[in-house]
Amino acid sequence: MNYGMMVYVLMNIAKVEGFLMFIPAIVSLAYGERDVALRIFEIALVSAGVGMAFTRKRPTKSELFIKDGLLIVGLAWIIFSVIGAMPYFLTGSIASPIDAFFETVSGFTTTGSTILTDIEALPIGILFWRSFTHWIGGMGVLVFVMAIIPLSSGNTMNIMRAEVPGPTVDKLVPKTKQTAKILYYLYIALTAIEVVLLMMGGMPFMDSLTNSFSTAGTGGFCMRADSIGYYDSAYIDGVITVFMILFGINFNLFYLILLKKFKRIFKSEELKAYLAIIAVSIGLITWNIYAMYGSVLKAFRYASFQVATIITTTGFMTTDYNLWPSFSKAILLSLMVIGACAGSTGGGIKVSRVLITFKYIKSEIKKVIQPRSVSNITMDEKLIDDTVTKNVSAYLLIYTIIMVVSFILITLNEFDIETSLTSVITCVNNVGPGFGNLVGPTGNFSTFSVFSKLVLCLDMLLGRLEIFPILFLFSPRIFNRRF
Repeated sequence: MNYGMMVYVLMNIAKVEGFLMFIPAIVSLAYGERDVALRIFEIALVSAGVGMAFTRKRPTKSELFIKDGLLIVGLAWIIFSVIGAMPYFLTGSIASPIDAFFETVSGFTTTGSTILTDIEALPIGILFWRSFTHWIGGMGVLVFVMAIIPLSSGNTMNIMRAEVPGPTVDKLVPKTKQTAKILYYLYIALTAIEVVLLMMGGMPFMDSLTNSFSTAGTGGFCMRADSIGYYDSAYIDGVITVFMILFGINFNLFYLILLKKFKRIFKSEELKAYLAIIAVSIGLITWNIYAMYGSVLKAFRYASFQVATIITTTGFMTTDYNLWPSFSKAILLSLMVIGACAGSTGGGIKVSRVLITFKYIKSEIKKVIQPRSVSNITMDEKLIDDTVTKNVSAYLLIYTIIMVVSFILITLNEFDIETSLTSVITCVNNVGPGFGNLVGPTGNFSTFSVFSKLVLCLDMLLGRLEIFPILFLFSPRIFNRRF
């Protein structure tokens, strides 16, 4: 274990977060919130100062291995969340430190679940920070840091693989730092375009900015208690729907567009399946809720927005889907689990894993019928290694165990089964709202016990980091192993 390099990376994380906090402090100052601005400035100075003190000298041994990468990612997200919770708690915006931590974890993991009951009463600077956490966490805390700081001369791809969602992560260019920069250039460009388009629809600048942050990170925090439904605009719904779908696509494909390698994009089975799932889901829900709205266009508008916000695990709301028929709710629940594409900012188990699982099942059935046959699993006309298939199977097994255990623990609240089950599903898959009156699109998590909130915080981190980096923190033997 390269402990010196681990401390160096983690302190760089604290330093970067400190500098990032100057932005909401300036926003608070611009809106006349002097006390809030001063408090955030103090937190930013301490965080940046401590980080700078520990990163003045780089360790001579800077190589990072897979184990180091996993542990750094797990610890980094916890440290980032603890520091990120301080503006909420120390400004008095959220009275409980556990609630502040829950809101911050929900922000950085781009879950969007909230404990807040009166969102619009918060200072503008805090609301900005709340949505900004989505934007930072969407592409990845460490990917962001790697884009601006040379962390290691060794294999930093091990950090990237541990943080970026999906079965596999590939370099776009030979250097990992350049890959991180390219991802963030694309991320910033798409965010900026959305801000402009929302402002063209009459949305105020700060609302446009924060909603774009939340869309880009597929998080769902909004400055308004009624979420996107507050604006009651078909144009705004349409813009956000399109961008939610875009941010649910593997960012490697956007880079291929810049390189004009369209053939490789059209070969993407995951993209085809992702778009097909969205199209079929919108069609079925539009048909199912048509009687509620009395208009095909209106039903399509609400169906398309909710399908996009759920499959990309964004969690925005334009209508109370709790009132929809069971068939539509069942589709949305399924989309919560499936999630977006690998290499996107979305959560869920990922479309690629679903495809690999179905192909593996098909392959095993074929072996039973024809024992001597050779059945290879391919994706995008490339052979899938057995290691990838095993990793996907292991992931799904552990994912199921975590869901079951968490569900049992949450039932200690004595809430109804729908609330207990969907609160776990929505947190593990980083969606935001669940089903039922308590945690549905018009509810929140404020009534949950402290123990339940901590369980759900763990679920959010496990879901965002795809389980293994967080599980490593609970395995003491891992510190003594060499790999």
